[in-house]
Formats: sequence, structure tokens, C-alpha cells
Amino acid sequence: MALTSIALTPRIGSEVRLDKAALLAGDHAADIRELLVSRGALVFRGLHLNDEELRTVARSLGDLRIGSAKRGADGKVLTEGDRGVLKVSLDPKVNPDYAKFLFGNLLWHMDGTYEPVPPFATLFTPARLSREGGDTMFASTYAAFEDLPQAEQDDLATLRVVHTMQAALFPAKRDCTAEEFAVWSSYPQRSHPLVWQHKSGRRSLVLSTSGAWVEEMHPAESHDLLQRLMLHATQDRYTYRHKWTPGDLAIWDNTGTMHRAMPFEAGSTREFHRCTLNGEEPITAPDLASARAAATVA
Repeated sequence: MALTSIALTPRIGSEVRLDKAALLAGDHAADIRELLVSRGALVFRGLHLNDEELRTVARSLGDLRIGSAKRGADGKVLTEGDRGVLKVSLDPKVNPDYAKFLFGNLLWHMDGTYEPVPPFATLFTPARLSREGGDTMFASTYAAFEDLPQAEQDDLATLRVVHTMQAALFPAKRDCTAEEFAVWSSYPQRSHPLVWQHKSGRRSLVLSTSGAWVEEMHPAESHDLLQRLMLHATQDRYTYRHKWTPGDLAIWDNTGTMHRAMPFEAGSTREFHRCTLNGEEPITAPDLASARAAATVA
């Protein structure tokens, strides 16, 4: 079966038409990866993948993350679910390791900002949907960067941002206890360039609620800059909102796309199954001097 796709918005998101057998066979994996990087987020309808089928699709597209993902502040190894399939739920009985952190998913973020090489992509399919709300939104940090004036692009390319757990979670839980905040603060922080120079030649903003401050910048100016860029990158023109139906599969490029879950009812049994593809390149800052030299020669 041939692969076809329909753009869901002009700048991000495509619905892919491909039957389940063809997807599992992996014959179109290269085309799907190319479309994924180009469009940021892909949606497949009516697949109803079980966990083993989800693993099969993930392995056709990249290196499936299996085993320990990170070590918690208490020394406990947080695994990536059952052989690479993680149950995403706020119910601690369903996901005892991550449920206490997943409320942060309601804010714009990219995954892996605490890692030297963030994950490449995520595959996401519903097991149980919420009664109300629970849509997922995606924002293209490629398109948001590309639309900025050249002078601003160059200025931003010189900056680095520190990412922390408390920056990611406190805005989503302002009434946290002192003990909770202390746990968040005990996790390692990491500095990344604000602009990612990808091996493909494209550039994207490295934005996430986890971005705590811009290095070597006054705190007030740092706050204002990060807030302004977040508002810029999440304008309607750069976003796609997906309303879930049973059997859907969404795949997004974590290196050039932010995502968030929209609010849903308290006590919901909402549950998704997730596969993560390991990262393939570190976040590298643009070499502006080389770029300017090349432009001058040209």
C-alpha cells in the first residue's frame, strides 16, 4: 500500500494514510521518518496497536529506549516501562515511578532536557481516554525559529539556557509542599544552547517549561525573554491540537517540537502507552563565525 499524507495545518502536523500491515512491515519507515522531521507530528487513525505492535513500529523508525531511563534523587532506577512501553497515567497504581511527575505534562515541554542527547521521537497511543478534555497539542520550534528576523536569530544563537526540574514542575503545582520542591531541586540541571543547529542544517529553538534561566543574563531579562519566546512559539500558526479517538497513533519529533496535554477531569483513568526513540545527535549551538565566513565567500 502506498503512503499518503494530508497536512493538518500549514506549518505542523500531517495525517498519514497507511494500513496497519504496511506500517508493521516497516517498508515505509524511511518515508515516515522524513515526513516526521518535515512536519513535526504525524497522526495515524484506526490502528488499535497492542504493545508488541507499538514496539515493532518504534523499532522500524529508530532505536527503541529500553531499560533504565534515569536515576531518581533517591537512587532508584526509573525504567522505561515494560520493554520500552511506558504507561502514561496520573494513577500511581498504573505508573508508580512517574505518576508524581506527570502533571507537568500539562505545560509546554520537550522531553529529555536533562540529558546530553534528548530523545529523537515519541510514539503515543491511547489505552483509555478521559471523559472530558485530554487533547494533545504540538508546537513547531523549527517554524517558530525560522520566522524570527535574522538579527534576532543570530542573537539567540549565542545564548545558553539552564533546565531544571523545579522550573518544569512548580508552575504546574504552585501549592507543592516544601518536601516536594526539595525533591525536584535535588535532580541534576543541565545547560543547553537556546538554538539547536541540527545535522540536517535546520535550526530550532530549544524551548521547554524546564528552561529556568538564560546564562549570563539578568534574571528579569532572562524571564522576559523566555516568556516571550514561549508565547511566540505557541501561536496558533505553529501549533496543532489533536483530539484523540480510540485506535489513534501519534508520533512526534521531540527535537523540533514541543508538546503538552490539555486539562482533563480530576480522577480520570486516562492512560496512554508510549515508546521513546533514543536521541541521535546532541544539542549543538550554531557556529555563527563559520556561517558568516561561508556567506562572505559566496
